[in-house]
Amino acid sequence: MDLQTLTDHFALPGVLAFHETESGLIHAHITAPACTAELYLQGAHLTHWQPIGHGPVLFLSEKSVYVPGKAIRGGIPVIFPWFGPRTATLTGSRTDGPQHGFARTQNWELAFAALSGDDLHLTLTLAPTEQSQDLGFDHFRLALQFIFGETLTVRLTVANEGSEPLRFEEGLHTYLTVGDATQVRITGLADTAYIDKPDHATRKIQTDPILIFHGETDRPYLNTSTAVTLADPTLRRRIAIAKQGSETTVIWNPGPILSEKIADLGEDAWRRMACIETVNAADNAITLAPNATHTMQARISVESL
Repeated sequence: MDLQTLTDHFALPGVLAFHETESGLIHAHITAPACTAELYLQGAHLTHWQPIGHGPVLFLSEKSVYVPGKAIRGGIPVIFPWFGPRTATLTGSRTDGPQHGFARTQNWELAFAALSGDDLHLTLTLAPTEQSQDLGFDHFRLALQFIFGETLTVRLTVANEGSEPLRFEEGLHTYLTVGDATQVRITGLADTAYIDKPDHATRKIQTDPILIFHGETDRPYLNTSTAVTLADPTLRRRIAIAKQGSETTVIWNPGPILSEKIADLGEDAWRRMACIETVNAADNAITLAPNATHTMQARISVESL
């Protein structure tokens, strides 16, 4: 769908407008009564959300590259159908394909836009593409629903349109802006099992009620559907992420050493970001029956400390 078609069918004066970068990426600029936001159709990638009365909630790297086929660093990338590198499973031996799957670099279709009260509702869809078919995924359909308001709701639905079970991992890889990552306090994961990826993927239990970043942190917490809260004393605010249909929560901060090695991140970016990701992965990967659907939702809210 080109820029003019999007404008003709979905633009809302003063609320929803569409623009195109020099490289050809189309993005939506949102000025809803309760918030501002920016959304790229490539990857259905939300790069900005700021409720009125608060600063920007999502972290976006200053070194992000906005070109077709390249994932944007920051915001909320959509992860599907595998999390991290593709690995062999009991239902498939293939290990090819891009990091975090193909959904975050494909062009999604805008299907619905409407203002309801102070909230803007958008729905985008993704059907099989040439790339997904080459990777063995040709009987799925995705719908991503956003509700932009004082809070942010993101709802990902996967439909299996094939005759065989569909196994997949999925994630809303949410980057949050923080004042100083070493000062934030994350709660909601006490007594939860996790995979400590920097420590040779060792399985552990978090015994402390509060998680504090000490260097690189990459932890998929398993079998948990609880809300997670980040308290940020530097920015004097609290961010809560409540979820449904998700049994994995991933906490990620690259720390100073790894951050230097990520070209589109920058060596000091780790201090200004914290990822709290709504996921189904590893032990919690989904096996979806033919003609069935699965929905995963994250709801993000902000309050001042």
